[in-house]
Amino acid sequence: MRTTARGVTTLASLAITTLALTACGGATPQDAEGEDGGNGSDTTLRAAVAYETDNYHPSSTASALAMGANWHVMEGLFELDMTTGEPYAALSAEDELTEISETEYEVTLRDEARFSDGEPVTAADVVASFEKSADPDNIYGPMLSFIDEVTEVDETTVSITLRHPFSLVKERLALVKIVPADASDEELTSQPIGTGPWTYESISQASVDFVPNEHYNGDRPAQAGAMEWDVILDDTARTTSLQEGTVHVAEAVPADMQDVITGSGAEVEAVQGFNLPFLMFNTTKEPFDDPAVRQAVHYAIDVEQLIENAMSGTAQAATSFLPEDHPNYNEAANVYDHDPERAQELLDEAGVEDLSLTLVTTDHAWISALGPQIQNDLGAVGIDVSLQEEASASLYANYTDVEVPTYDVALAPGDPSVFGNDPDLLMNWWYGDNIWTQQRSFWGETEAFEEFHGLLDEAVQAEGDEQQQLWNEAFDLISEEVPIYPLFHREVLTGYQPDAISGFEPIGTTGLNLLGAEATDAE
Repeated sequence: MRTTARGVTTLASLAITTLALTACGGATPQDAEGEDGGNGSDTTLRAAVAYETDNYHPSSTASALAMGANWHVMEGLFELDMTTGEPYAALSAEDELTEISETEYEVTLRDEARFSDGEPVTAADVVASFEKSADPDNIYGPMLSFIDEVTEVDETTVSITLRHPFSLVKERLALVKIVPADASDEELTSQPIGTGPWTYESISQASVDFVPNEHYNGDRPAQAGAMEWDVILDDTARTTSLQEGTVHVAEAVPADMQDVITGSGAEVEAVQGFNLPFLMFNTTKEPFDDPAVRQAVHYAIDVEQLIENAMSGTAQAATSFLPEDHPNYNEAANVYDHDPERAQELLDEAGVEDLSLTLVTTDHAWISALGPQIQNDLGAVGIDVSLQEEASASLYANYTDVEVPTYDVALAPGDPSVFGNDPDLLMNWWYGDNIWTQQRSFWGETEAFEEFHGLLDEAVQAEGDEQQQLWNEAFDLISEEVPIYPLFHREVLTGYQPDAISGFEPIGTTGLNLLGAEATDAE
């Protein structure tokens, strides 16, 4: 049992927790549900995951594996339902924030909320967690910059003061997972504890093992006695584990293996997501400092053919920054259908002849598969392309994140929707005042960048039709400038055994969401 600056947990307080009813939903803690727990404790949920990491720090990780795993172990004041994108109360006792003014809110913690080691959650833990996540040097910092400060009102209530009115407060609060104030960065990185329905039993390079959090008293308790995620990076091995029934769920199913999987009795579900390949230009280098040249490159590429040949049809050509099923989608002013004649016209207008470029790509298999056709398509309009494949870390470390980047164009994948799905967050990921615009595309030095951020700053303080119109103008502007811009939006393919698992819904982003899922093949 952990002793902290907040005091020593007593047996009496633990007994009270066991008997307490939660303020939001009336669920009892999982250790009060009887021998069987009423939660399928004789079953084990098994999954095959496609990514690996050694950083589970809930205040800094961007890993697909860690993000997905932490959804089950950690809670924010609010969480996002990953199937709908809608926020719901998690550690907050109420579904809504208590509004003191348009720039100040209060949140009271769920009654008798405890970490998985039995320690009570306090306002001090919330404040410390926000301080970690909102640090400007943290990857989450820019996404939380609208927050001025978070302070204690009393032991179970915090005040959140904003720098300006912000209409997406609940959605953005879901970024901050609440951890013990005294937890070290080493502990949080290797095996953090939280207040969610699951807790980590062990983490290794080969697997992530979970058990139910006996102190959880929220509305979404674990529905199995254990959960095991096998880290299987190889597509064939991961697919085989699903075919043979070794796992209930497998993420990142290769598009060309769908028939094999369904033929074995498993199902594959495609969910349109935000995951995308983007072209990024070095806008300090001629002729890529001219938006017309960047547009020409996009017009020259036959994206529909890319989707058919390299993605087996499981993607949607970009007609805006957002995919067409996004609730805030609006077709952009510039849609880059395959138009070699328009590409040639733009190159001529820009005075560009005999253009040669090096396209640096990451070594993700599906990204590498796009390179040869892009090379041929650009060659058809007179652009000579050399392909250079690099591991992701190498691409950024050696080509962009250096003192004087000299690269031409980069092709890489990205999906910030693991952090949230609102347009402001998604656009600020690549076009915010951050490393992407200051050190990679260099678009942050342009007048268009200033205009763009004027639109975003207005939009987050607006609501309804006014907000949507401002975002539409922002979509139009980046479709004109295209310093970084998607070619298409991928569908996320997830495989599962329908007769062996219930309560499971595939999602449209990287990571697995097994909250509420139950294995039906008891051991």
